[in-house]
Amino acid sequence: MESSQRFSSLAFIALLAYFAFLASAELHVREFVVGSLLCIFFFALTNVLDLSLISHGIRQLRNPWADGPEYITQCPIRPGQSYTYRFTIEDQEGTLWWHAHSRWLRATVYGALIIYPRLGSPYPFHMPKRDIPILLGEWWDRNPMDVLRQAQFTGAAANVSDAYTINGQPGDLYRCSRSETVRFPIFPGETVQLRVINAGLNQELFFSVANHQLTVVETDSAYTKPFTTSVIMIGPGQTTNVLLTANQRPGRYYMAARAYNSANAPFDNTTTTAILEYVNAPTRRGRGRGQIAPVFPVLPGFNDTATATAFTNRLRYWKRAPVPLQVDENLFFTVGLGLINCSNPNSPRCQGPNGTRFAASINNQSFVLPRRNSIMQAYYQGMPGIFTTDFPPVPPVQFDYTGNVSRGLWQPVKGTKAYKLKYKANVQIVLQDTSIVTPENHPMHLHGYQFYVVGSGFGNFNPRTDPARFNLFDPPERNTIGTPPGGWVAIRFVADNPGAWFMHCHIDSHLGWGLAMVFLVENGRGQLQSVQAPPLDLPRC
Repeated sequence: MESSQRFSSLAFIALLAYFAFLASAELHVREFVVGSLLCIFFFALTNVLDLSLISHGIRQLRNPWADGPEYITQCPIRPGQSYTYRFTIEDQEGTLWWHAHSRWLRATVYGALIIYPRLGSPYPFHMPKRDIPILLGEWWDRNPMDVLRQAQFTGAAANVSDAYTINGQPGDLYRCSRSETVRFPIFPGETVQLRVINAGLNQELFFSVANHQLTVVETDSAYTKPFTTSVIMIGPGQTTNVLLTANQRPGRYYMAARAYNSANAPFDNTTTTAILEYVNAPTRRGRGRGQIAPVFPVLPGFNDTATATAFTNRLRYWKRAPVPLQVDENLFFTVGLGLINCSNPNSPRCQGPNGTRFAASINNQSFVLPRRNSIMQAYYQGMPGIFTTDFPPVPPVQFDYTGNVSRGLWQPVKGTKAYKLKYKANVQIVLQDTSIVTPENHPMHLHGYQFYVVGSGFGNFNPRTDPARFNLFDPPERNTIGTPPGGWVAIRFVADNPGAWFMHCHIDSHLGWGLAMVFLVENGRGQLQSVQAPPLDLPRC
């Protein structure tokens, strides 16, 4: 029995490595912009772990059953079982991605999901010669599930990754990886579109290409007003499309990504690289013949919040945005870390700061996943005891969120709470970072929706003066947005997609600590405004 389990574990690790190897492979969808069905079949191959999949950013209109987060819209797929994700893509195009949504399995189970415009429909910018998917990831020399289990046991922060990757490869700057560095050939004068995806678990990243300007044209599958930059900042879960023109001297140029670390916390301070290689790049002559070393880009410092903020502030929707001007639900969410006090401090299970366990919360509520049933299934079936609908719309206690917070406010309350929204309600959420433990950029992702980022700033949000500065004309449209460290960000959307929709930090360590909540959007009138019936093969708990 023991040898069988060991074999199954090795088989699963091999499967994850295979997914990582194929991470650069794209799932292309063309002519699926309106009213077409896409099916993704997934089978749990081993007897080791169960899991679920998500097509990150697909709205899944009236179909939360295909959304994917375990115990939110479905129970996980059990080992040896299968589930087919069937969904319709409506009025969406651009770069998204798919990944596992079960614990830390997305460390290696992920890939690009690209929805092209209809044939004959042009981009709102000059057509690039071709596309190059760039998937940024994180790599541990250990099984990432073991890293997670250790952190869950001790209550301390998880060990940081050992490397970052580009399309599954760490690059030249790590031991034993130079020969496998990803290379992208390019012709002089050619313009290509880089579809950059941050599939990393826990880290925002700076990305740049040596000596080349990047023209930003899309974020999170929404077109933007083009602008040029030498560096982009991209958080976990986000996508950014840039145009790059091969207008430099023929040669070899590094693409590189390394951490943007906004918190006072350990992080992986390494750099991943790939090589942009002109097809007519010269080689050395005479003795020591071979390829000339690539040029390295200038990357910001790991704590360069000014550069990260300047990049984010330049994003604008490509035309006038249909932003809700009136607000029906005005929500104020504090987001950040916390600490759970232990009755036996410094025990093996209390290895966080000062003998505590790490936690995280929204409005002091630290989210706990249910186990007996998923929230959506319980909601649809009218099953009590799985969750409550009393998630607070504002913090239970007001305080100086970015100041010196009393230690009495550091311990959140654990629970499984949702907030109900009426169908078609105009919703505004102000996400306020706190200085509890440490201020930090939290990339907040909302399932089932795209939203408009109407404002942001540092310090505490002022409801009397800050709304006057909101951009209600051309704010960027996103599905994942970072809170400025020690600051706030405001988003708006129309609650036109009924179902249970997860909102959470896309830093997986923070998600596991409870930085999440659920919106329950009620049905409207009639079949076309109501959640469709669940599929017959929906996994059982």
